[in-house]
This record gives sequence, C-alpha cells and structure tokens, in this order.
Amino acid sequence: MLAKREIWRYPKETGIWVGKYRNSHNLLHWHFECEFAYVEKGCIEIFCEKKRHILRAGEALFADSGQMHYQRALEPDTVLIVFVFDGACVPFLQEYRLAAPKLGGHYPVPTLYKKLRETLLSRLPFYGEEARCALCGMMVEIFRREPYVRRIKMGSTEETFKRLLEAIREDFASYTFADAVRFMGMSEAYFSRYFKAVTGTTFSQYLNHVRTDSAIRMLQTDKTLTVTEVADRCGFGTIRNFNRIFKELTGTAPSRLPQDYTLGERFPLPSDEAFDPTLYDCELLESSAAP
Repeated sequence: MLAKREIWRYPKETGIWVGKYRNSHNLLHWHFECEFAYVEKGCIEIFCEKKRHILRAGEALFADSGQMHYQRALEPDTVLIVFVFDGACVPFLQEYRLAAPKLGGHYPVPTLYKKLRETLLSRLPFYGEEARCALCGMMVEIFRREPYVRRIKMGSTEETFKRLLEAIREDFASYTFADAVRFMGMSEAYFSRYFKAVTGTTFSQYLNHVRTDSAIRMLQTDKTLTVTEVADRCGFGTIRNFNRIFKELTGTAPSRLPQDYTLGERFPLPSDEAFDPTLYDCELLESSAAP
C-alpha cells in the first residue's frame, strides 16, 4: 500500500472540516491536518502509526499531523464521523501529542459533530471562532483523560521518508534501492524493514507499481511510442521484464491495455498536487461543506 499526501480544502476562517461516511475505505495517505475518527455504527480497521487498530461503535482514534494512515470498514453500513482540522486550531498540540492514536475513553462525539456541522454551515459572524472553541473544548477533555507526551523537537524520519517517495516519483526510471538507502541514511537491512513497516510493501514492489502506473499513462496518451520505448523510458531494463511485471499488476499485456484502464492503487505525486484517497465503495453521507 503506497502512501500519498492528501490536500484538504476548507474555509480559511475555520481550519475545520467535519463529515460522516458510510463504509469508509481509503488508501494509505497522510496530510498536514489532524484527523479525529469516531465510529458511530459498525466496526472499522484503521492503520496508524505502523499499527492496525480495530474500532467499534463508540470508539475513536486521533491521527496526528503527518501520520500515515488508512481505514477500511469491516461491517456493512459502518458509519464513521470524521473531524479534519489545522493543528493551529488547538494551540497545545504544538507542544504535546497523545501517546497512542486509539483513545481509551468514550466521548460525546455525535453531540459535538452536530454542533460543529451546524456552526460551520451557518456562516454566521464569528462562526470560525465558535467552531474552534468547541473543538478545543473536546481536545482539552481528551488530553485530560488520555496519556500524552511532550513533542520532541527534531528532524522527523517520517518527513524524510515522505520526501523520498516524492524523489522516487520524480526519477522513477533510474531510481535504485541504493539511492533510497543513501537518501534515508540507513543500513540496507534497516531500510528494508522500515519501508515494509510503513507502506506494507517492499521497495522493489513499490518501484514496480510506480513504473507500471507511468507506463500505463504513456501507452494511453502517446500512441507514437512503441512498447519497447515505453519499457525503456520507465526503467524496466528489458522488454521481457516489462511484459512480466505489467501483466502481473494489470492482468493484461501492454499491447492489449484498454484505453480507460486505471491501476487498482493510486500513486505518490509531488506534494503540491491534490489527492483524494477515498475509494469507490465509500459514501460521504454529509459534511460541513456548503451545498
């Protein structure tokens, strides 16, 4: 599973978005905003901080800014309440963070969700301040009841890793395992373990996904290129290797690729490009976005 940055759009006056999903299902991704998820009904699996957490009705999880995560409903008609907000809305988050993503206590999230959504949709004078005050109140209650730690001010391995993903995307045809190891400043063995723990796949599998995705777009958009030329431009080395990997990932040969085909996963793009990690079987029931 390949991590990619999601860019959120919400009113600058608030820095907050709230919504409710049925059968929430998305890809591994990250964003600068904080995300609070609460199960209103059903059961869901959320991967966060390199661990899988199972949440049932009444349970919640807080994904801090920059943490890679994904979620998948485990029961039909699972309903998930989600708050996404700029960390600056809650000033003490600059100094403290929760010790673990999954919360141990139970909180009146549906009541707060209803208030926040009504406030954000109202657009009344000072509605942004009202929404931030309500959100801060909930976060204060959570931090008083949950274990928390002081943030360590230092360079983040996760931030370096995100830059690595973007570097690979920019130079995927020639990027190598050795390049990635040097970029991260790790031993080969440690890098392999770290990469698998964060993405759920190996470096070579990841690189093959990125190269195949690029090959698909070349085949669909530039009919003047031969299959051999596409294989060479995408860094596959030999046409035999290209055909084998391409068929493994797409189920078809490059010469028979449907014009409207898209690969089952989405792939890292430079971080200034928008990305929606939500998959087709996930339904947004309502949100604070204006109709």
